Amino acid sequence: MTAKKDLLIEIGTEELPPRALKQLAVAFADGIVQGLDDHKLAHGDCRWYATPRRLAVIVARVAVSQDDHEVVKRGPALNAAYDAEGKPTKAAQGFARSCNVDAGDLEVLETDKGSWLVFRAMEQGRAAADLLPGIIDLALARLPIPRRMRWGDGETEFVRPVHWTVVLLGRDVVSCRPLDTAAGNESRGHRFHHPGPVKITSPSGYAKKLKDKAHVIADFDERQTLIREQADAAAQALGGRALIDAGLLDEVTSLLEWPAVITGSFEDKFLELPREVLIATMQDNQKYFPVTDTTGQVLKNYFITFANIDSRDPGEIRRGNERVIRPRLSDADFFWNRDRKQSLAQRCAQLKDVIFQKRLGTLEDKTRRVTNLVAWIAGRLQLDAVPAERTAQLAKCDLFTEMVGEFPELQGVMGRYYALHDGETEEVARALDEQYQPRYAGDAIPASAAGRVLSLADKIDTLIGIFAIGQAPTGDKDPFGLRRAALGCVRILVEAGLDLDVPACLQQAAAGYTGDVNAAAVVDEVFDFMLERLRRYYLDEGIRPDVFEAVLSRRPAQPYDFHQRIHAVTAFTLLPEAQSLAAANKRIRNILKQSEEAPPSEVDAALLQEPAEQDLAEALTSTAATVQPLLQCNDYTRALKELAGLRDKVDAFFDNVMVMSEDRSLRMNRIAMLQQLSDLFLSIADISRLQSES
Repeated sequence: MTAKKDLLIEIGTEELPPRALKQLAVAFADGIVQGLDDHKLAHGDCRWYATPRRLAVIVARVAVSQDDHEVVKRGPALNAAYDAEGKPTKAAQGFARSCNVDAGDLEVLETDKGSWLVFRAMEQGRAAADLLPGIIDLALARLPIPRRMRWGDGETEFVRPVHWTVVLLGRDVVSCRPLDTAAGNESRGHRFHHPGPVKITSPSGYAKKLKDKAHVIADFDERQTLIREQADAAAQALGGRALIDAGLLDEVTSLLEWPAVITGSFEDKFLELPREVLIATMQDNQKYFPVTDTTGQVLKNYFITFANIDSRDPGEIRRGNERVIRPRLSDADFFWNRDRKQSLAQRCAQLKDVIFQKRLGTLEDKTRRVTNLVAWIAGRLQLDAVPAERTAQLAKCDLFTEMVGEFPELQGVMGRYYALHDGETEEVARALDEQYQPRYAGDAIPASAAGRVLSLADKIDTLIGIFAIGQAPTGDKDPFGLRRAALGCVRILVEAGLDLDVPACLQQAAAGYTGDVNAAAVVDEVFDFMLERLRRYYLDEGIRPDVFEAVLSRRPAQPYDFHQRIHAVTAFTLLPEAQSLAAANKRIRNILKQSEEAPPSEVDAALLQEPAEQDLAEALTSTAATVQPLLQCNDYTRALKELAGLRDKVDAFFDNVMVMSEDRSLRMNRIAMLQQLSDLFLSIADISRLQSES
């Protein structure tokens, strides 16, 4: 049995970009595992480590060599390998030479598709130590690094300069030079607490050695848990709770090797600023965790930060952080007071001076288009258009405030605060904030009617315009966030239950564009793009792909109608009749495709000869009368349940009736009945697309 040893790979660098650290570490581990698998080196579990100055991977129980394996090379076909006298041809001789054997040593491979000459040999497995340098180099080359850098006089490129590498297979150093840096068994400790080398004697002792001897917690998750626990404890000591944003927690974890908690405070007067401004100042600018009261709702005048060192005088670090945050908060206070001296409505004149997109006009042009579209959508949904139109007119005005200039992520949020200060209604103010919702995956949709209408109109105008100028998303590139915008639209329509005809809405939006922008030409393309966003939405909800395809084939114009059909078909698949009727519909679709002429629009009762077709015709008439009212009120679940009752009649029909009769009149009459049956199902979904779960 092949011996197995643990593998450690560590790449030591200058400080890595914190927002990319976790992604780089995971990708590096995945690349190493993929390389081991590609080279058929058996292994156990893989674990990644990451700190600001290192990426590391430990793979348990890596085989020290590949297993010996049989090599099979196929040569020329047997009929081309020998001449009439049974002697090897040049083709056979050439193949034998390429395998370093005589033609007589070749074997014959017999298959259903013919016979060939083959060469078989046992090849000794290569040592892992010989394969690892290539595996490591490839994994590093494939890391998702947008821009690599060089350092010194070398040609090597990486995200940051590399200072050391460790590659151990068991206790043995693997001879290699990842990123042109000779591998050894010496890591480095904390930059200040233990700047010298740390000898690693085995992969299993790696993390413990760094922690116990060198002030480095290499395990990202362990470090993150420690940071969270220290922040929570510090906040409790201040009589409150730490407000911990997941993204900021990842970033802080990526900045530290040895976290030490520090608390600080600022003047009470700054608590008069909007909550979001204080949070943005602390989180985005300073990487601090804000502190709230015990309810989590009211901010306190404290913050929590972390040092990457056990300081002899933590008070000095606290005072330094307090000195830094006060000017930041003073600036925010200045912006807050100055911005409120001019109303949002007074800022509308500035819209004409800012380009939205050079071919799509200014923000004033976009505001005009969105305002018109808001009125149209509100009318279609039978909503009060007045607050929505007012919100649309003011929607982009907060972009000209100094606060949003300093904190772009607060657009909309500050619009709400300034609108309330200006005396606008609560609904208008709230919708200004909600226009950007949902901002990210999992974010809530707008709660107010005006917010929903404005969010839809703004996103749809952008989708139509950007598609019309030929800048639709390609591959991973989506600079205008169109995928997010499209998903936001369908989420609002589905989750708010809004019956909006999307193609009609897209046509209305396209009509707002003039000049050389032919927006009408991309309406179908944008609608398809939005339907594709529904695919991911429903797959994430656990909807079967074949259920989605069954509904997608009907291209419902209203996403909420699409939603109702999805859940109706999902319920249908759970019925005992579902599989039989899906198979029957497949058969019907094939029969209809094979028919050379269109069937009559009505079934002639006088031509129904067989009892099974008479029974099905009667059941069809009765079921159609029951189902049609259900379809009119979009009760697709009950409609499909009624249609499921046809299973026995449909099965009997196919068991006892010859559809493709030689008598044309009988044949066409039976096809007409099948067309009616198919149309009833197709009024909801194409259930012939449903797959058997067996």
